[in-house]
Amino acid sequence: MNRIATLLTVVALVCAAPVRAADWMERTEAIMGTRCYVELWADDPVKGNDAIDAVMAELRRIDALMSHYKPESELSQINQYANERAVQVDKELFDLIKLSTHFSQITEGAFDITYASVGYLYDYPNHIHPSEAQIRAKLPAVNWRNLLLDEAHYSVRFEHPGMRIDLGGIGKGYAVDRGIEILKARGVARALVTAGGDSRIIGDRMGKPWLVAIRHPDNPNKVVTRIPLSDSAVSTSGDYERFFDEGGVRYHHIIDPHTGHSASKVRSATILAPTATQTDGMSKTAFVLGPEKALEIINRMPEYDAVFVLPDGKMLYSNGLRPPEPRPPGAAPAATGAGSAQP
Repeated sequence: MNRIATLLTVVALVCAAPVRAADWMERTEAIMGTRCYVELWADDPVKGNDAIDAVMAELRRIDALMSHYKPESELSQINQYANERAVQVDKELFDLIKLSTHFSQITEGAFDITYASVGYLYDYPNHIHPSEAQIRAKLPAVNWRNLLLDEAHYSVRFEHPGMRIDLGGIGKGYAVDRGIEILKARGVARALVTAGGDSRIIGDRMGKPWLVAIRHPDNPNKVVTRIPLSDSAVSTSGDYERFFDEGGVRYHHIIDPHTGHSASKVRSATILAPTATQTDGMSKTAFVLGPEKALEIINRMPEYDAVFVLPDGKMLYSNGLRPPEPRPPGAAPAATGAGSAQP
């Protein structure tokens, strides 16, 4: 009888133990040289934690494949040998390199992964930048058209000596998209995945949109605007991410492929689109082309929107995000286009 009583007591305690309800779960890790963050709504905390584990593992896998800091990565192998011979790579990496040339085409060369032929000469933590003579010597190697891509063998060859590539302008967005696909496959319906300045959202926050804040270029504690989003991706690039100032000049990581210098036509650029690969690939454009030309390109593509912060502090919006014009006294309210987000 004592055994039965003990067993009944244990069963009663187990049944009375509190069961954690569905809740938001989040985690931050340092991967790809940046802050990676996952937040999701989990009906089951064990499954939610497993889903976050899977996303972080995927981000680490992509970093191992595409990092130019890791000498054993396939991208580093390209940079080491593609000036001498064709380098065969994984189809995943090949396809992303090929996709990068699409962004080079639609941005008229403002996006160009071969910028690294000059970009590697900059060392922002140690305040090192190339001389004019060094830039002139390396600049002829910056040209995405000199990438020889063999689709039959998934190989990459450089057709100009001294070329290098860097997928930093598209790789993090791709990694975010892969993380989102993993969550979708696991049945997650509400989530945010972020890698550096690139984010993608699925679902909403229980009937309300996610609010994405755009920081002030000179004050990380100040926000210039907020954009309500759901089921969308967003990337923000700024001249305050990796930089140093010297002699009144800001040297930062967004390099103009045409000049080899840090581009300075905007202070920050935020792009919205369905995927983070798209937003990441387009977020550097305004720095190189200037905001007006970049908006002209963005406004031709209905799946994109943009917000640019100019050097004088003014803000420019694409058609889908432009705030309504002030109405004259007594005028009727203007109709708002479907799907537009008003900060």
